Amino acid sequence: MRSQRAGRACLWLALLGLAGCADGKMAEVTGAVKLDGKPLEKGAITFTPADGQAQVTGGDIKDGHYSVRVPVGMMKVSISAPKVVGEKPIYPGRPDSPKMPITNELLPARYNERTELQLEVKPGRNEKDFDLHSDKGK
Repeated sequence: MRSQRAGRACLWLALLGLAGCADGKMAEVTGAVKLDGKPLEKGAITFTPADGQAQVTGGDIKDGHYSVRVPVGMMKVSISAPKVVGEKPIYPGRPDSPKMPITNELLPARYNERTELQLEVKPGRNEKDFDLHSDKGK
């Protein structure tokens, strides 16, 4: 019985060691996101490996801040934010239908669809703030 427990314990430690090795290629990236000098209330940030060799990761932006575990290496960064522009019924033709929001992208495509943003993620903790600008006035 003891040898079975010891064997399971060794197996468990070996698995934890492997998980630790895989986790060693991940780093924490935190920071702030501003749009025209003001914190971005709500949005999403995505990190895509520039070489396509690691997983895509991402997270939420709340009150201008984000924190995400990201693979180490050069990343393309995409930031998007919904803007409610109206609402429509979930069940058209029913007067008592609940409504759902209609949204458009608040940010210019250079920050999401055709992102210009990049970050080299290094092992450990990385801090990166993004100061974005709308296309107002252009």
